[in-house]
Amino acid sequence: MTNHRIIRTEQAPAPVGPYNQAIAATGQLLFVAGQIPLNPETGEIVGTGDIIAQTRQVMANLEAILKAAGTKWDKVVKTTVFLTDLGNFSSMNQVYAQYFSEEIAPARACVEVSRLPKDVLVEIDCIAVID
Repeated sequence: MTNHRIIRTEQAPAPVGPYNQAIAATGQLLFVAGQIPLNPETGEIVGTGDIIAQTRQVMANLEAILKAAGTKWDKVVKTTVFLTDLGNFSSMNQVYAQYFSEEIAPARACVEVSRLPKDVLVEIDCIAVID
């Protein structure tokens, strides 16, 4: 990770999930639009009512975009997670943590929203660095 550096301080609260307090990054930035759990081949929602299946599809969609841009998960410096129910936070984190180790995880915000497109349970966007 030569293009970004993890920022940690004990003067601010420790993360409560697989993310870091801050990331300092240099290089060309990629801003990935929020992804919902749509199957790219059919346009249909994956995992209706199932936060784990939906999060897996969202992460697969993000990964495809990162790959198309010539970057990968370890270059992601920021994510935003939108959940329609914060009660799904733990289950979403189980899937999310499979993509980011806690040492190098990006900075992250997670918010509950009243509704998402197509009434899905989760949407995630990200910012990554392209080498």
